Amino acid sequence: MAAGSSGAGSELQKELMCAICLDYFHDPVILKCGHNFCKFCILMHWEENGGEDVGYQCPECRMIFNKISFTKNYLVKNLVDKLSDFACLKPCEQPAPSKRVQLDGKCDRHGEELKLYCHTDNKPICVVCRESRAHRHHDVAPVPEVLEDMKSELRLRLVELTWQKTVCTRVKAMDEQTKNEAKLKKLKLKEKIEEDVGSLVQFLLDEKDDLLEALDAEEGTVIGTIDDNLRWVETEVVAVDKHMAQIHNHIRGNTSFEVTLSNIPLAPCVVSPLISSVNCTGDWMNEFSGPHQLILWKRMMHVLHTMPQNLTLDPDTAHPNLAITDFDTKVEEVRTRSQDPDLPQRFTRFCGILATAQYSSGQHYWEVDVKDKGVWYLGVTGEYSPRKGFVNLCPSSGYWSLSLQDRLYANEEDAKIPLADYWNSPRVGVYLDYDAGRVSFYDAVTMKKLYMFEAYFEEPVSPFFSPGKNDPGSRLQICHYY
Repeated sequence: MAAGSSGAGSELQKELMCAICLDYFHDPVILKCGHNFCKFCILMHWEENGGEDVGYQCPECRMIFNKISFTKNYLVKNLVDKLSDFACLKPCEQPAPSKRVQLDGKCDRHGEELKLYCHTDNKPICVVCRESRAHRHHDVAPVPEVLEDMKSELRLRLVELTWQKTVCTRVKAMDEQTKNEAKLKKLKLKEKIEEDVGSLVQFLLDEKDDLLEALDAEEGTVIGTIDDNLRWVETEVVAVDKHMAQIHNHIRGNTSFEVTLSNIPLAPCVVSPLISSVNCTGDWMNEFSGPHQLILWKRMMHVLHTMPQNLTLDPDTAHPNLAITDFDTKVEEVRTRSQDPDLPQRFTRFCGILATAQYSSGQHYWEVDVKDKGVWYLGVTGEYSPRKGFVNLCPSSGYWSLSLQDRLYANEEDAKIPLADYWNSPRVGVYLDYDAGRVSFYDAVTMKKLYMFEAYFEEPVSPFFSPGKNDPGSRLQICHYY
């Protein structure tokens, strides 16, 4: 019987020992997998072997947790605390004897050494005080045990502080990394801004130089023509002056009759009809007096990396109640349904329509005229997004869009995000960066960004439009600029 009790006690001792420190549990905690460890031991184990990137693993069953999580096991703690009450469960190795703790001073009432500590009154007492009426029913323990308990509490506090410091260090490292990434991203964006704006500035400077150079060349041609005419006229003036001087000599009688008679011309002196002023200022000035800003803007559109695109609507995708006009650029709701066949790509309930353009790479921008329109939907959608029946305009369904109803909304996954209470801009711009996975919307007049979706496109996408429902007569039109 004793042997059986001893074997059972040995098994119980094993169950009450931490698998990490191989000692009885101290402040035991239980993991989600059901295994118990000392709180200090499991925290130290995770500190050395775990992390947010690899997870936190149970040392026994190797189950991985995404974050540090455990619960204090009061049952095991109580069992460990009761070990001293059972001789068969006492540890085989006796703990090393504690050093004698000598407190300064003695009991004021009894003159004895203060060997005990009263937890009730939070003060050291002597042996005589323990038996006195004042402390007889109080929670009293020897000072060495109290000191060991305090040290254990301090160790636990040290573990918690160490863990807190580790968390702070980790957060600090992450924040520093985020800070460096933000600086690096800022530098890249700065380079892109300088490159994009610099190319436009350089284009304008080159165009200005070309215009001024052409202006100088035209001026040189005109001035050269005028100078040639002036030289010829000057020659004629000299000849006329010479002839006039000869006539004056004859009139004054400075020449003989015979000479005068021989120099009088048989025909009257007439000014050459070829002598005239040069009139060429009007033509070349008119060439350089045009609307330079408009001319340069039109030229600039052909050198932009991303220029407004002239989209057209796809009738094969239009809802039966939508009418398309103005060379497939304008769409509006009508009362009569068309008799067009129900094609797989056609919208049947949502009053939508796609553009003929389809994108699977690159950067693209287009603008939509929504002037005086009280309801509209527009954005991009995937090639295989649903179009039959009810259409949920959310990214998971393959739609990235803005809508105007009672106010301006971005149609996100679980809710519509209000963007503005009042909308009065006549145009909306849509910018698609397929490779970067971004769909951005702009007020096309001020180019203020309204909203941006982050996405990962797994299929080609097309622009989609909707003039709304129960709003006949109001139109939605794609803007063309060239």
